[in-house]
Amino acid sequence: MSVLKSDIDKRKQISVRGIADVENVTTVKKYFNRHLHFTLVKDRNVATPRDYYFALAYAVRDNLVSRWIRTQQHYFENDPKRVYYLSLEYYMGRSLQNTMINLGIQSAIDEAMYQGVRRTQYEYGIFAQKIKNGEQTEEPDDWLRYGNPWEKARPEYMIPVNFYGRVAEIGKGKKWVDTQSAIDEAMYQNYRRYLLFSVLFFPAVNDGDYIQAVLDRNLAENISRVLYPNDNNFGGKELRLKQEYFMCAATLQDIIRRFRTSKSVAEIKDKSAFDKFPEKVAIQLNDTHPSLAIPELMRVLVDVEGLEWDKAWDITVKTCAYTNHTVLPEALERWPVTLMENLLPRHMQIIYHINFLHLQNVLAKFPNDLDRMRRMSLIEEDGDKRVNMAHLSIVGSHAVNGVAFIHSEIIKHDIFRDFYELTPEKFQNKTNGITPRRWLLLCNPSLADVIAEKIGEDWIIHLEQLAQLKQYAKDPAFQREVFKVKQENKMKLAQYIEKEYHIKVNAASIFDMQVKRIHEYRKDNC
Repeated sequence: MSVLKSDIDKRKQISVRGIADVENVTTVKKYFNRHLHFTLVKDRNVATPRDYYFALAYAVRDNLVSRWIRTQQHYFENDPKRVYYLSLEYYMGRSLQNTMINLGIQSAIDEAMYQGVRRTQYEYGIFAQKIKNGEQTEEPDDWLRYGNPWEKARPEYMIPVNFYGRVAEIGKGKKWVDTQSAIDEAMYQNYRRYLLFSVLFFPAVNDGDYIQAVLDRNLAENISRVLYPNDNNFGGKELRLKQEYFMCAATLQDIIRRFRTSKSVAEIKDKSAFDKFPEKVAIQLNDTHPSLAIPELMRVLVDVEGLEWDKAWDITVKTCAYTNHTVLPEALERWPVTLMENLLPRHMQIIYHINFLHLQNVLAKFPNDLDRMRRMSLIEEDGDKRVNMAHLSIVGSHAVNGVAFIHSEIIKHDIFRDFYELTPEKFQNKTNGITPRRWLLLCNPSLADVIAEKIGEDWIIHLEQLAQLKQYAKDPAFQREVFKVKQENKMKLAQYIEKEYHIKVNAASIFDMQVKRIHEYRKDNC
């Protein structure tokens, strides 16, 4: 049985919620055509579905830019505390539809696209994931090849990020010298303080070695060319570590640049400005991927800004917080010391000193417990020496949380029990939430329509209003509407499975499914 049998059925896919007025639809079509013609320089004879997607994204972005600028003006004038969420996981594929929902313009967009292009695609993800011969494969990431409409480059902020080199004694301090430098160009994603960085490399070609300069440039730009490189070999490990440090170093320089703009020259000169750093900056470490932010912030505060170690450490701990997402041992990063010493020699020195002071604290609270010191060390020495990045994240943060109550309890009483016993005040729980606009409004628009017809649309913003549905729990008419939506969704899925995998599924059967990104260390979830 076909679910979408005719043009009338297709038209029904446009939500009945908030029917758009003619003026809004006309405006959307005007913006869409303007970007197709003048931004992309295409017409309908040569435009591709991707061009339509970009034109629509730019039209939606026009509705967002003025709000973003006003927000930045407010931040500049009021200097509030800012939270920087450091994560190596990006998922920009839903930006367009999420933004349309958040701006309240999806109905106008749907109607305009139905009247006009009809073929516009809403989604472009990071990579397409397929199963071939029982194994996961990833196809090239289109959004890197063709650009990203949610990306706005800021070439005026060019930040050097260094690798390799050596540590030199200069006066009473130490400096990281003779480094290989890559330059990043900050790009602000979706105008919501999400940061991505692209790598640029400007080689010196005074000696005429042009070929070597090109090779060096390729090496530098490889940092941002591959997402989630396989790290089961040395080359993959080094690239992964480069990516993680690159993100941390570029982000911290941008944070400090922004922090400085609100401080007087006198404050910056006598170093007193950084006393207020934790009052204005919060850095949330999403798992261990950005844990290098801790030694990098210490390096900047001690080596560049000239702060004393104890003061810099106090600032760092008060600024950073760590979210642990998994208790699987293979997911908790451990970097070989030899790799760290080669790629980030100054950071390795800083980590050693952090560990020395940390173990002194452990010894003071638990005298003569050498086995506990071994378990809690940042440096693991069974076999090849490794840096335990989860331990570094805990020691260098003022707060540590799991993402569900049971998870946080496991962290406290099992995997990080020693650290909980040392500093119980650090550990807390933050249960992950969901966004109903994605998981109901976007994923199940037909059900959202049924709900809206009963209780209105305010539940989209005020989720607690869904409780009004209790009065219809035994209403036969409402039950039939919900069952109809569920059955149509099952039929759509059955059609998709048959089309893509040539497997016929009985839509009247019970569906028990889990849809999830497959990651190499999370195959047990699938």
